[in-house]
Amino acid sequence: MANHRILITGAGRGLGLAMTEKFIELGHTVVGCSRQKQHVEALAKRFGPPHCFDAVDVADNAAVGRWAKAVLASGGPPDLLLNNAAIVNRNAPLVDVPPDEFSSVIDINIKGTYHVICHFVPAMIERGKGVIVNFSSGWGRSTSPEVAPYCATKYAVEGLTLALAQELPTDMCAVPLNPGIINTDMLQSCFGADAASYPTPEKWAKKAVPFLLALGPKDNGKSLTAPQ
Repeated sequence: MANHRILITGAGRGLGLAMTEKFIELGHTVVGCSRQKQHVEALAKRFGPPHCFDAVDVADNAAVGRWAKAVLASGGPPDLLLNNAAIVNRNAPLVDVPPDEFSSVIDINIKGTYHVICHFVPAMIERGKGVIVNFSSGWGRSTSPEVAPYCATKYAVEGLTLALAQELPTDMCAVPLNPGIINTDMLQSCFGADAASYPTPEKWAKKAVPFLLALGPKDNGKSLTAPQ
């Protein structure tokens, strides 16, 4: 399989880290970001050039713009763009979610996805190829109590991505992806100890990464679920 240039947001932990490790193991080049400087430093120490990791808050449009300018100048647009960065609100009825917390979920999960698309996808369109995967959730297609802000953002990711798919050239692809239920820090915050009964990110990535690498124009505009 040819070497692909993979861009991953939220690469420092959870699914992002597991995907980073698996893509690199398979011989691909990863460009990633995380809000946490210590995560970026750890990634850079483990994986040197041609891989590259930067501290970027995707909710900050200007910061994403600077990051994109550097990434595109150094190696061109990604073959596969994975909008993975997200947070979840602390379990609470919607009316009890503090406004600042609600805004943070919106800013990272929706605006962050939009910012990355706006700064990277035009270069992909100009090249005429590439796959965009915006991470959705089972809670982007169904709902549960006490996670209403998160559900709202993932339903929005579905709609945003399906509309984007209709705007792309025929040789490109955009899909919303439900990764399934995985034992991440985010799931633990929602499920507590019950999260341990679900697959680890590393186990998930063994099937999910080959699945992601196989996506192409035939999949454009489909709401997909990763294999478990």
